[in-house]
Amino acid sequence: MTKKIINLLILLPLGIILIVFCVANRQSATLALNPFKPEDQVLSLHAPLFVLLFVALILGMVVGAAVTWVNQGKHRKRARNQSREAVHWHAEADKHRSRAEQIAGQLSSK
Repeated sequence: MTKKIINLLILLPLGIILIVFCVANRQSATLALNPFKPEDQVLSLHAPLFVLLFVALILGMVVGAAVTWVNQGKHRKRARNQSREAVHWHAEADKHRSRAEQIAGQLSSK
C-alpha cells in the first residue's frame, strides 16, 4: 500500500511535468546532421522539439547502459568463476563427508 502511495507521489507529478513539457515544446525543430551544409534535406530531421529531446534522452540512456554493462563484464566473469569454484568445492566436501561417514560406519561395526 505504501509503495502505491510513493509511486503515486513520484509518478503523478513527473507525468504532469512531462505533459506540460511536451505541450510547451511542440513547435517543429530541425536536427541537421551535416555540419558543413545544414540545409541539406537528406541528413536532417524535422520533428517537434520534445520528440527530439526524448529521443536524445533515450539514446543517452541506452548508450550509458551499454557502456556500464561492458565495463562490469570483468565482475560478472569473476562471479561466474567463483560460483563454479564454489560448486566444485561443495562437491569435494560432500565426497569427503560421505567417505568419512563410510569409514566411521566401518569402524563402529567392528
